[in-house]
Amino acid sequence: MHKKIIYLFIFIILISSVGYTHLKSNNINKEISPAFLATDSLWIKNTFKSLSKDERIAQLFMIAAYSNKNKKYEKRLLSTIKRYKPGGLIFFQGTAKRQAYLTNLFQKNSKTPMLIGIDAERGLGDRLTDCMSFPKQMTLGAIKDKTHIYNMGREIGRQCKELGININFAPVADINSNPKNPIINTRSFGDNKENVAESCIAYMNGLQDEGVISVAKHFPGHGDTKTDSHKVLPIINHSINHLKQNELYPFERLINNGIQGIMTAHISLPRIDTSEKAASLSKIIVSDLLKTKMKFKGLCFTDALNMKAIYKKRDNSKVNIEALIAGNDILLFPVDLKRAINTIKKAIKDKKITQDFIDDKCKKVLAAKYYCQLNKRKDICLLGLNKTLNSEKAKAIKEELISNSISLIKNEDSLIPLNKLDTLKIASLSLGRNKTTIFQN
Repeated sequence: MHKKIIYLFIFIILISSVGYTHLKSNNINKEISPAFLATDSLWIKNTFKSLSKDERIAQLFMIAAYSNKNKKYEKRLLSTIKRYKPGGLIFFQGTAKRQAYLTNLFQKNSKTPMLIGIDAERGLGDRLTDCMSFPKQMTLGAIKDKTHIYNMGREIGRQCKELGININFAPVADINSNPKNPIINTRSFGDNKENVAESCIAYMNGLQDEGVISVAKHFPGHGDTKTDSHKVLPIINHSINHLKQNELYPFERLINNGIQGIMTAHISLPRIDTSEKAASLSKIIVSDLLKTKMKFKGLCFTDALNMKAIYKKRDNSKVNIEALIAGNDILLFPVDLKRAINTIKKAIKDKKITQDFIDDKCKKVLAAKYYCQLNKRKDICLLGLNKTLNSEKAKAIKEELISNSISLIKNEDSLIPLNKLDTLKIASLSLGRNKTTIFQN
């Protein structure tokens, strides 16, 4: 009887010590649909009706944009937006102020407001030289209290909104199971699937609580590769049972907790799809596994379609139609937008796909735009933008993350914690300082 009381007491203490974010994330079997799917408005219906068939196809593309290039580049991109009317932009290198200026310019000249995305896994500083970055995900994986990661997600979400960004291609949900991985590595929360899942959910909740679409990557798991998919197509020889027990676990947890976007990877899994094509182009992996078996209802994004992993041995224009047939909703970074649209038009004409197939995806994209309040879009204020982005609160969150990620990896002879301080003699050496440091005190 006494043992039962003790166990109950321990259980109560454990439950009381768990934060709100952890409890919120523990929906293993509960399904939460992406929030944007609940939107139903006249704006979506009227905007869809206003689009030509070509423009509906264009809504399924997000093209690359750089804020560190010259006026000639700016005019060329502006011309592309006016002529082809893509669904969105994904920004890369540059500065915050320049990106804000370009976003205002491009949105004003777009028939339909565009989704704006960015790869900001560690924050805007990943892409923009005048913005801050938070610690790498491997560092964050050492944090036990996931509330700190949630706070970081909210702060990154806030900064994204200030800069007119609706989509953050984060978090990385890959399990770092291969030490030779050249592309994931420290971008992962670690090698423990539970920790990766909990960390990802906290980050996702932070972003999405700020109204920014979170896109987990790289499905079905890019952690156990030893080649770079920017250059070649990595091959992973895992069975479906192995994937279910490992790589798919964080994605499954994210789906059950309402993740709104998932990015498909340019990796080959021959034991799942014997055609050996990239997962991002595989109907078996995207439609059958992710959408049907795992019940993901959100937006499926391809990884960048300019990566050599997928077009090295095939016509890059055909990659676009393969990606759509596989089940992706939005195609990132097409090599040639005009050619990509024409390839999809030809596929409709050849009855490989139907116009209804395109229309359904287009409506889904418009629903996401409405959710992001692009129907009420306002210009980004450039005045004091850098100060707003790099706030004192953001710096404090970064300090908290660093402080809480400090870990004891090895403790030979149980040196730590230090004992018998009244008699213990300690020598301390400080390099580059001639005054007593905080640590020494």
